[in-house]
Amino acid sequence: MNDRQLFLRSEAAGCTDGAAPAAPESYPSIVARPNTRLIGVLALGHLIVDANQGALPALLPLLKVALGLSYTAAGALILAGNLASSMIQPVFGYFTDRRARRWILPIGVLLSGFGLALTGVARSFPMLMGLFVLLSLGNAAYHPEGFQATAGLSGDRKATALSWFSLGGNLGFALGPPVVAAITTEFGLYGTIGMFLPAILAALVLTAVLPGLNIAAAVVPVHPSAPSAPATRRAMAVLMVVVMLRSWVQLGFVTYMPFYLVDYLKEAPSLVGMLLFVFLGAGALGTVVAGPLADRIGARSLILGAFMLSVPLAMLFLLTQGGTALFVLGLFGAVLMSTFPMTVVLAQEYMPRNAGLASGLVVGFAIGTGGLGVGALGWMADRFGLPTVLWTCALLPVTGLVAALFLPRSGLDDQSAVEQRGA
Repeated sequence: MNDRQLFLRSEAAGCTDGAAPAAPESYPSIVARPNTRLIGVLALGHLIVDANQGALPALLPLLKVALGLSYTAAGALILAGNLASSMIQPVFGYFTDRRARRWILPIGVLLSGFGLALTGVARSFPMLMGLFVLLSLGNAAYHPEGFQATAGLSGDRKATALSWFSLGGNLGFALGPPVVAAITTEFGLYGTIGMFLPAILAALVLTAVLPGLNIAAAVVPVHPSAPSAPATRRAMAVLMVVVMLRSWVQLGFVTYMPFYLVDYLKEAPSLVGMLLFVFLGAGALGTVVAGPLADRIGARSLILGAFMLSVPLAMLFLLTQGGTALFVLGLFGAVLMSTFPMTVVLAQEYMPRNAGLASGLVVGFAIGTGGLGVGALGWMADRFGLPTVLWTCALLPVTGLVAALFLPRSGLDDQSAVEQRGA
């Protein structure tokens, strides 16, 4: 079947309910198997932008000393960047659905790298906040386009493809802290300038594959019929609550575990990178396992199971020490972060004609509400201590589990159930 036939078939299939067809340059899903080469390149860019974002918590203890910041001020830095990212991501997602803009991908990587590179040379709180915002805007530009492109290249294995794209991001979050810790240990805060080099290289690779993405974007996708508007609003509202609670837990641990290690347990700052690497690295592996599993049992079922397991694992981490604590922390990270690509899958299932906007809402809302949670937890740390903050984060997945029970089943869940009955 040629491109013209696919286009005509999509028009016939996509407009039966009166809705306008997707824009001609949206990313299609026209193959049975994922396009692993292009998804791999997209995941590489995801790795770089999220490595830059993930490096920030590891820098906070050093920046706190260099600029005399309080815990509240440190939390405010994360809050400012996250709010900027969360507000702009849905806007990028909306325009991505109207017309694919592949050039945003390398530009987003460069902005992210530039923001991190200058963080170590900032000598005032306002300048530091501006750089955090600039880095976050680069991330905001990359994520909706990247998620929508990956979904269009996923074939009939959307959860698996999105889990591989998310693997790049989670690996970035895991690698960012130890890499920036090693650089700043060797060269001081000025060493962050070297973090611009990986961003430049990744941007060049993304630019090189833009012609391939242009070809992939030339055919309109065949969308399933969309849910009614009230049903979509209800489903997305519940999903946003789930995303918010998951983000509070994840960013709470990522931001305040370093302070807990250095200020409360009196460990060496050089251990911060290793601790975050275990948590975030295991989370990256968790997304890889979660994708194929969700294609079999459904994204909703996987989210429910992950929240159920997160609470005992988080509590066990806080009650143990040494190698046992690191092992449990890895399990906790793998279970908790396995839900991230699944929430994107559900959002795109609930809003099948607006995959970019759906991705922007989920990722942007996760970052924004996570930043609000980090700011509130900073206030709590100043008044009640760091252990209180981490125990609060450890118990929050209980509320996430309750919220997830109200998630509507998606087409992916129904397909998984049919496959299980037919097996």
